[in-house]
Amino acid sequence: MAEWIGIERRARRCYGFDEIALVPGTVTVNAAEVDTTWRIGQLSFKAPFLASAMDGVVDVAFAIAMGKLGGLAVLNLDGVQCRYDDPATAIAKIIKGDVEETTNLVQELYKRPIQEKLIARRIEQIKAAQVPCAVSTIPQNAERFGAIAQEAGCDLFVVQSTVTTARHLATAYKPLDFTKFTRAMRIPIIAGNTVTYDQSLELMDTGISGLLVGVGPGAACTTRGVLGVGVPQVTATVDCAAARDFSYKKSGRYVPIITDGGMRNGGDICKAFACGSDAVMVGSAFAKAKEAPGRGYHWGMAYPHSSLPRGTRIYVGTTGTLEQILFGPAQTDDGSQNLMGAITTCMGTVGAKTMKEFQLTEIIIAPSIQTEGKIFQQVQRVGMARKGSAEQPNGRLSARRRAARPVAPA
Repeated sequence: MAEWIGIERRARRCYGFDEIALVPGTVTVNAAEVDTTWRIGQLSFKAPFLASAMDGVVDVAFAIAMGKLGGLAVLNLDGVQCRYDDPATAIAKIIKGDVEETTNLVQELYKRPIQEKLIARRIEQIKAAQVPCAVSTIPQNAERFGAIAQEAGCDLFVVQSTVTTARHLATAYKPLDFTKFTRAMRIPIIAGNTVTYDQSLELMDTGISGLLVGVGPGAACTTRGVLGVGVPQVTATVDCAAARDFSYKKSGRYVPIITDGGMRNGGDICKAFACGSDAVMVGSAFAKAKEAPGRGYHWGMAYPHSSLPRGTRIYVGTTGTLEQILFGPAQTDDGSQNLMGAITTCMGTVGAKTMKEFQLTEIIIAPSIQTEGKIFQQVQRVGMARKGSAEQPNGRLSARRRAARPVAPA
């Protein structure tokens, strides 16, 4: 319900992950017996995760590893993977760059033209490992890159921008017609990002197969600071899920929604599904994997923008293998590992056997859920209090973390 924020101006109250909690079910289910499968087009995946199309997260090797584990990694066609024959060299310069000069360095590295021959080569390298291949590009490049990707054997094509609408107005260039594009492509199209009911409904009407939800919540994204635009992920997911359900009733086509960004741990991911998501796109959690090309660093997709960067380079550290992050065993206590275990355990706790049942979980507004009874964790910066602290490169703790660590008795 909207509240007055001034004379003749009202604003709707929206919610983020920290402000809600999930209520246990009256029936519980064995976590080993729940079904986490999600589907898009003719494809199905046992792990409802997409690794974000960020150069510090996904390269060919990572995409192959993710595919073999039952998930899906999205390769960024607008990034260094298709600008350099050896993208590792460019990535090494970015992660070693001085923090004050990184923006200029990234902008300079991304000035090199995209080589269309590398688009086909990267896709063929992923497909050679017999795993599904997904790639991403901005709307301006979708028609040209889409044809190349489809011919090379790509399984799923993502058209992604900061905010995507079915009706984009421009006179300086020809906007992408999503209806014509989806009809021309033989493979499923995911479009995004969006955060509203009306935007979602119009995009689904164009024939897309999936929708990305989220504007600005990512750890490496600065869109909300630069543009002031965004909707907290709980409200955004609920609204877009409502559009999906209405679209399904109207057309008979089910278009899965994918919550993209803002999820720091297993608890946030579980809340995204309870809010109506069919799958989640995650960056920071996978940037921590040993297989990630950024070696613990990653940066936003809009970071290289030549005139208005809307991202930054962040350090999240390397904490384990991709398999450990997805399936455990967890060696951390902050919910950043064994994400699949978190999902199945939560599903069992709320009594959901399938992902569709998971979307019906009772949700309560509970801003104190993160701190209730957690005074020792807060003081010592461990467990649930750890997520707000910054790890430093080379494994060093921040000064605040060092000061808060308990001193062992003599």
